[in-house]
Amino acid sequence: MQQRQLGTSGLTVSAIGLGCMGLSAGYGQVTETGEAIALIRTAVDQGVTFFDTAEVYGPFTNEEVVGEALAPFRDEVVIATKFGFGVKEGRQGVDSRPEHIREVVDDSLRRLKTDHIDLLYQHRVDPNVPIEDVAGAVAGLIAAGKVKHFGLSEAGVRTIRRAHAVQPVTALQSEYSMWWREPEAEILPTLAELGIGFVPFAPLGKGLLTGAITPDTAFADGDFRNVTPRFSAEGRRANQALIDLVGNLAAERAVTPAQIALAWLLAQKPWIVPIPGTTKPHRLKENVGAAAVELSAEDLRRIEAALAQTPIVPGERYPATHQALVDR
Repeated sequence: MQQRQLGTSGLTVSAIGLGCMGLSAGYGQVTETGEAIALIRTAVDQGVTFFDTAEVYGPFTNEEVVGEALAPFRDEVVIATKFGFGVKEGRQGVDSRPEHIREVVDDSLRRLKTDHIDLLYQHRVDPNVPIEDVAGAVAGLIAAGKVKHFGLSEAGVRTIRRAHAVQPVTALQSEYSMWWREPEAEILPTLAELGIGFVPFAPLGKGLLTGAITPDTAFADGDFRNVTPRFSAEGRRANQALIDLVGNLAAERAVTPAQIALAWLLAQKPWIVPIPGTTKPHRLKENVGAAAVELSAEDLRRIEAALAQTPIVPGERYPATHQALVDR
């Protein structure tokens, strides 16, 4: 698979990564451990070298699965994980106290079966801890050899700049897709200026852009989309024009809607690396195949013109309690 560098950091990864959260959390049924390990190793076989997890996924179990799956390939892959919630202590909400970060990293290293974390993200900005203190704590972990690169997730421009001034930020992970283009206004220009890579999660609109979700789709018990405003039946119905557009573009190129959505993201900037998640081997193969779909400048102009004429209803991305954790 093609390789990409995250900003100017020198960290090189496959053009398509694998978001591993859905194997252990978020979508209702948890994938059986053996099947999850097999899927991750299949991703390695298909050229994926970038794997995303977090302590809170499960919690804890996703890191264990990722660590077990990637142990035979540790020197060939890049593992990203995250700190930032009071999971172990049972507290609700964010926790980025430096002493907590150091404890979390030691626990993550053990679960991941490794002596270093390639990319360590702050999962959500903690309003009670200055970002300078967070960046300083991660800088200490980098100096100790436990962490290689520092990242942020769902952070706003001011936070990114303040963190970057203390410890260079390698990557920002936030939502970005044809359905959610807010990062284009301020985030992407800032990342370009500072030489920071961008890792879009939910690059397929959490399934909406694949065309497999309709207003009548019933999500499984425990699936977060059941409580997400934008995934109400009304919200899905309101975005049918976008779903149809992506489907039509895919049909023209004889590829799938998911591949068009991912290829469009890859074409936006050379330092963007989406991390679609899946629990199904055939979807993994489909997503990986998007790296080979090349969109010309004319293709992109046509897509942009079509998007501009297509009504898109974003809706809130999270329930109110989670939406409050998005930094601005």
